[in-house]
Amino acid sequence: MALDLRHFRCFVAVAEELHFHRAAKRLGVAQPALSRTIKNLEQELGVTLLERNNRQVELTEVGKSFLRGCRECLQNTNRIIKDVQLSQQGIIGTLRIGYTENAMNGRLPSLIKEFKNQAPDIEIFLIHSVTSEQLGQLEDRTIDLGFATGNINRPGYASIRIQSERFVCVVYEGHHLASRKNLRLSELVDEPMIQGAKEHWQHYHSHLIAIFRHVGFDPKIVQEGLTTTEVQQLVACGIGITVLTETVVESLPPGLVVIPIVDVNDRLDTIAVWRSEPNKVAKEQFVSFLRQSLSTVADEEGWHRQTNWLQA
Repeated sequence: MALDLRHFRCFVAVAEELHFHRAAKRLGVAQPALSRTIKNLEQELGVTLLERNNRQVELTEVGKSFLRGCRECLQNTNRIIKDVQLSQQGIIGTLRIGYTENAMNGRLPSLIKEFKNQAPDIEIFLIHSVTSEQLGQLEDRTIDLGFATGNINRPGYASIRIQSERFVCVVYEGHHLASRKNLRLSELVDEPMIQGAKEHWQHYHSHLIAIFRHVGFDPKIVQEGLTTTEVQQLVACGIGITVLTETVVESLPPGLVVIPIVDVNDRLDTIAVWRSEPNKVAKEQFVSFLRQSLSTVADEEGWHRQTNWLQA
C-alpha cells in the first residue's frame, strides 16, 4: 500500500475525535471504510497507532508522534497549494508573521509598511501571539517568522535584533512619584505593582524579575493584566504602578505618567526569529529586507531620536 494524504487525513480525524463514528461523519465516509483504512495503515507501517476497545479509542505514544508528523505534512501541503494558487494569480507568495505587543508598539508597523511598498506581490498575514506561542508556531510552521521578546538561541534558528528598549516606571497622576523626573528601582520596594500575567508574559517576566532581584527584592505584584493596555488601565485605576518598556510613551492613555529608571542598564530586546532553512522565497526576501533596513545608520538614528527624552 502506497501512503498518500488520504491516509494522513483519515488518521488525523480519528486521532482528534478519538471516535470512529464521529471521525467518519467529519470526513464524509462510511465508518467501516474508515476503520479498514486505519487498520491497513497500521499494518503497512508495522506499528500500533491506536488502542481500541468497546468503550474508547486512545492514541499510543507512537500514534501521538505520528499525529504530529501528519499534521505537519498536511499543513505544509496546504501552504504549498496556497502558494501555487497565489503564484497563478501573480502573487509570488505568502508571509505569516507572529508579533508581540512590544513589536507592534515599536518598529514593526513601519517595517511592514516599507516592505509592502517594496514587495506588493507578497501577501502578509499578521498573527498576534506571545513569545512562547511563536516558538511553537515556528516549530510546526504555522508562521514563517516571529517578532518575539528576548534573545532566543535554538539550533536551526536565526534571528536579528529589531529594537532594544529601556525599562520605565508608569504611575498614575497623583501618585507620590508622579512629579519625579527619574527614579531608582530600589525606590519601588514597597510599591504595589501591576504586571503582565506570568503565563502569557514569560520572557518579559524573566527579565523583569532579574532586574528587581539585582537590587535586592522581588516586586510586590498585587494584580496582573493580559495585555499592555490592560496593565496600563489597571494603573490608571490607582490600584498600583508598573514597570514596562519605553514603547509605552507612544501610546500612553490619559492619566498616566512615565518616569525613566536611572539605575537599570538592562534592555529588553525584540527580535525577528525564523527557522534557518531556506524554504520559502517570501521569507528569504523579507529577511534580506530586514538585514538591509536595520543596518542603515539613518534607521538606527531615527529610533534613538524617538526615545531621546529618556536620556534627558
